[in-house]
Amino acid sequence: MRIKKGFFEEFSAIIFDADDTLWDCQTHFEAMENRLYEMISPWTDNPKQELFNTESGNMADLGYGAKAFTISILETAIRVSHGEIEASKVGELLQMGKDLLHFPALPLPGVEETLSEIRKLGLPMILFTKGELQDQENKLRRSGLAGYFDDVVITSNKSEKEFRELCERLDMKPAELVMIGNSFKSDIAPAVAVGMKAIHIPFYVTWQLETFEEFEHENVIKLNEFRDIMGLIQNK
Repeated sequence: MRIKKGFFEEFSAIIFDADDTLWDCQTHFEAMENRLYEMISPWTDNPKQELFNTESGNMADLGYGAKAFTISILETAIRVSHGEIEASKVGELLQMGKDLLHFPALPLPGVEETLSEIRKLGLPMILFTKGELQDQENKLRRSGLAGYFDDVVITSNKSEKEFRELCERLDMKPAELVMIGNSFKSDIAPAVAVGMKAIHIPFYVTWQLETFEEFEHENVIKLNEFRDIMGLIQNK
């Protein structure tokens, strides 16, 4: 059986997001969010908005990742409760935050099999993810997927600026690249804005700060699951 590139034949490399594209990340964060909401409910009717306000205010200084998230969780608990929350509950949240650094990062259904088939196309495969360096490196190691990627790029943000810098790093034009990810805000919109094509594979939960109004675009393909990428590869 010979693998024909099909949809991918016009590209020189394939770019992949990591969290909630290759493995489940947000579900673990949501468990900690929900515990916070329970704890601070005596002091607020809108705990979700309180956390959103804290995270938004901290983003410029703390960026993304489990450590930044934990700081915002603890800050919200202390601020909203006016310092009245019990130390034992603060300790519980702190431990949950530390546990976020060790969740299994198991590949989502169909991910490893699909990466294996994409590898047969012979195109470079690049992991492009945002977050804290050590945490992202550790998740990739725990996932067991590191061997599929020719390069790993971890950045503090994923805007048009970082996508252009990625093109420069790869010495490729945007039109030569396709981006695959779950976040329309961080993976899809900036990719097509700089001239890439993109494959959007939404995850079933979305972080508040990643909510974004989706739009149709001739360079965007939307799929239900990662394994649906196989439909873009023609076997002959």
